Amino acid sequence: MSSANTCRLDSWWIEKRWLDERITARIGQFAGQDFYGAQHYATSFIFEPMGYALGNLFTDFESFDPPSTPAMEVRVVPIHNLYLKSMVEAEDREPFAHNPTGLVPQFRGAPVSVSEIGFTPGKIATTVRAFDNVESRKGYSGLYQFGASYNPGKFTTPTSAKPESGNYLLYWMASQALWRVDPKQAKGLDATFAYDWSPPNMNRNNTILTAGLRFNEPLPLRIHNTMSLGYVRNSLSQQFLPSATPRFQPEHAVEFNTLLDPLPMLLLQPVIQYYANVGGGTHRAVVFGFRVKVEF
Repeated sequence: MSSANTCRLDSWWIEKRWLDERITARIGQFAGQDFYGAQHYATSFIFEPMGYALGNLFTDFESFDPPSTPAMEVRVVPIHNLYLKSMVEAEDREPFAHNPTGLVPQFRGAPVSVSEIGFTPGKIATTVRAFDNVESRKGYSGLYQFGASYNPGKFTTPTSAKPESGNYLLYWMASQALWRVDPKQAKGLDATFAYDWSPPNMNRNNTILTAGLRFNEPLPLRIHNTMSLGYVRNSLSQQFLPSATPRFQPEHAVEFNTLLDPLPMLLLQPVIQYYANVGGGTHRAVVFGFRVKVEF
């Protein structure tokens, strides 16, 4: 990454599962954003709020990769299509500086708690993971999530010189297969939507909305391919507006990309993105890009 040295150990954990994965517990070093507020269709998008996790989950210092922090989690599947999970992680507001190698766990800052409840029509809740693949797209499966994170630590606000205790964020996410050529296969149309909110008096980037459509196998090719259209709306809190400056405008972004899988371990993904009201101002931008991924 351009911002920090990321040649480090990201995640490790020890996990125990009981009753056919209906109860799972793990402890180790892993990131909250890898598993909470993570986009279910992330592989199909490049925008970070759609290609990884909602972009402002870090407002209350929910950890992200690669600087994961010590954490522990419990996951319960009480019925076939429903799961509940909760984790506690070390806050660490400077993880790169405190643990540059990722090999020595650092217990710094307040304990951040993150919880999520998910409903999975068309799937077994024990099979839901933070990633998707061709096999998981078959049929009319979906995933509906509600989650919350809370940090009891101290936070500064634009209206007071005295730090305030406690900060939190709420999020709602939905991913659903809308149409299939064959009800038992993957070719067809999927939709995704997500929204989060955190207190505007404590968080500059307090709201994000994402929405997208994904067409599985639109091209008549023998290799796996996907075309995806995504939209992101990022709202900035007016309470953080510098004096004598115009009001923040909501940032808008649209992305279109094509994902090709020519080899078992290789993914190619050209993309075009359009941005309006960049940084909350009036500027616009167009970005052309190309991503290559090797997965094994």
